[in-house]
Amino acid sequence: MGKVTGFLEIDRRDRRYAPASDRVRHYREFVIPLSEEATRDQAARCMDCGIPYCHTGCPVNNQIPDWNDLVYNGNWEEALRNLHSTNNFPEFTGRICPAPCEAACTLNIEDIPVTIKTIECAIVDRGWQNGWIRPQPPSEKTGKSVAVVGSGPAGMACAQQLARAGHDVHLYEKNAFPGGLMRYGIPDFKMEKSHVARRIMQMEAEGVTVHANVHVGVDIDADELLKRHDAVALAGGAEKPRDLPIPGRDLNGVHFAMEFLPQQNRRVSQEPLGNVTPILAGRKHVVVIGGGDTGSDCIGTSIRQGALSVTQLEIMPRPPEKEDKALSWPNWPLKLRTSSSQEEGAERDFSVLTQRLTGTNGHVTQLDCVRVDDRMQPVEGSEFALKADLVLLAMGFLGPVQEGLIEQLGLELDGRGNVLADTRSYRTSNDKVFACGDMRRGQSLVVWAIREGRQAARSIDEALMGETTLPR
Repeated sequence: MGKVTGFLEIDRRDRRYAPASDRVRHYREFVIPLSEEATRDQAARCMDCGIPYCHTGCPVNNQIPDWNDLVYNGNWEEALRNLHSTNNFPEFTGRICPAPCEAACTLNIEDIPVTIKTIECAIVDRGWQNGWIRPQPPSEKTGKSVAVVGSGPAGMACAQQLARAGHDVHLYEKNAFPGGLMRYGIPDFKMEKSHVARRIMQMEAEGVTVHANVHVGVDIDADELLKRHDAVALAGGAEKPRDLPIPGRDLNGVHFAMEFLPQQNRRVSQEPLGNVTPILAGRKHVVVIGGGDTGSDCIGTSIRQGALSVTQLEIMPRPPEKEDKALSWPNWPLKLRTSSSQEEGAERDFSVLTQRLTGTNGHVTQLDCVRVDDRMQPVEGSEFALKADLVLLAMGFLGPVQEGLIEQLGLELDGRGNVLADTRSYRTSNDKVFACGDMRRGQSLVVWAIREGRQAARSIDEALMGETTLPR
């Protein structure tokens, strides 16, 4: 390593947030980057630990010690090349990945891991600023055509890798703009959409043809898609939300998170909402059911829209403040985490089951709740009520929507309703069709989607050409 004793001499330091009182007034990113000198110091903290568990903690297997060393020594362009060798879109993961690599860092045994995510983001942002990131079109074309259905991180990674291998790649997106949940689900204050747009421009310059506003399985059926292309990659995500089948679910003011979040993203992008009823949190008491990232995004968006109060309910018990390192490291630990949105003014309550929703004149006004024990059983006498004008359901996703494309293709599904395909070939029960990302593995992280998109591209290239030089 560039500075063998760096972890002994330099304290951990990470990016800061702009004050909550300022950032809730807009939808722009509010993370304050470290200076170049501070970033190099943080890279110097990377240990010569022999077995870098950060490699396995990172789903795309980023070569983290290598580019930390390059940053410390001021070789930023080579660090960018190394970073791109495993990750097509590090500006995405550098902003919205929960950083399992840091949980696996050897220094995390002492709760002071290397600021890997911050350094990764600094490398790629510097690459864009200096013009180092350019299209990489293939030197020759293969004459093969591949359709990639779904333009989220899995579809984007798959399409980019295949285009660079020389295939004629067509990326299909049912919405007006590509990006999947990164564009329509993740709020702009976590990741501005310009990051997605410039990657799409790069991909188009590399030969990817984007077909927006084309819902495969509706606007074009599966048979037609198979006739047009030599292979089809399904990367449509896991969009079927988990519902809450309780009395009062049909009241006005009760919505899925993915009905609420895309509307605000479209407003920020000045994209028409279409023929939908606006869902707004302004001057309302908002209750978010679900304690994950999607619920957190609902909180931050509701606060920016001017909600009177925001309460987040979680059926699981409150996690411990600190994990047991001897049991958890280097794996992702269960512990209490507080997101930037939760810091902005949300009340959080754990071990809560919503039993019914009540309302007036057809609109929700109250949640009737009860506390549950460790076995998820109601605790007698613990009933309570919450005032609510807007209820947002953010309880996760059950898998891909099967109506339409999947049904038309007649694909086999796994026990959870995902498209059945292994992680070696990514091939489905139809030899011409491959599946990757959340559509194959179920609801997961952006970094897992990028990994699967890259690996599926390699398998498709090998299937079409008999061999491949794409990395796995």
